Amino acid sequence: MKIIDLHCDALLKLTTLETANFAGDTRLDTNHKRLQLGQIEVQVFAIFINPKIPQQQQFLEVVRQIEAFHSHVLQTEGMVHITDWAQLEQLAPHEIGAILSLEGCGAIGEDLTKLIAILDAGVKLVGLTWNEENALAHGAEQDASLGLKPFGKEVIQLLNKRDIIIDVSHLNEQSFWDVLPLAKHIIASHSNARALCDHPRNLTDAQVKALVQHGGHIHVVYYPPFIGKDATLEHLVNHVEHLANLVGVEHIGLGSDFDGIDVTVDGLAHAGEAQNLVAALRARFSEEEVLGITSHNFKRYVKKTATH
Repeated sequence: MKIIDLHCDALLKLTTLETANFAGDTRLDTNHKRLQLGQIEVQVFAIFINPKIPQQQQFLEVVRQIEAFHSHVLQTEGMVHITDWAQLEQLAPHEIGAILSLEGCGAIGEDLTKLIAILDAGVKLVGLTWNEENALAHGAEQDASLGLKPFGKEVIQLLNKRDIIIDVSHLNEQSFWDVLPLAKHIIASHSNARALCDHPRNLTDAQVKALVQHGGHIHVVYYPPFIGKDATLEHLVNHVEHLANLVGVEHIGLGSDFDGIDVTVDGLAHAGEAQNLVAALRARFSEEEVLGITSHNFKRYVKKTATH
């Protein structure tokens, strides 16, 4: 069963590992062979810049990752750059869609022209922060009471104008609540249920309900610390089941965080094992519901985005 995965960090590895090769390098959880093996139909490639890099160098790192996307990912036969959501329905059976996202806007500082340049490169999803505070808002590891900043509101206006999906996965709680009423298109690309695993990167039931009420979706993440103690595939499916009971299965998808995680669930070590998750989902959901979780829900979501 084909899968749309809303988050991986392969671009970071392609720009930091020596002689990295997207085609089959086993240091990449989401190399081309593994995407094929796992039946990944569409993969979102995040641009992530470590906030420890000096501010004046961060935008250059963004450019390097975009260049790696073009020189490694898109130069691989069968990889197709998705710049228009309508392309999701036009992929040939052997093709894999590749989408750019921006995981945190720290690299733009307070310069909207840098963000415009990044959007012009084809970025379709943007998170305002990673875990840290930046000029826009406060991230998941910050005081939960600190929220969106004035520059963050300017950025949201630009993203809305460009019909870019705003990703709330890394926001702290107050920033989430501040962003929610302002965002035209909103999603959590890789977060789980805090009711099952009390981690600041997960969303509370109230947040999940509000997200869906504002037209958003939540995509579950495969990272064990966000799943729970001694995390298994079954525990990950527990998160899907909890969210489905809370807001309906039609608002749920997948966001692995492969290549950005240092530990994995047994049986879900890389993209090539993604069908093991599909099998676990099939044990508890109908075929139609599993199709929704794996890809159809997101396709329906972006049809609304494209027609706004």
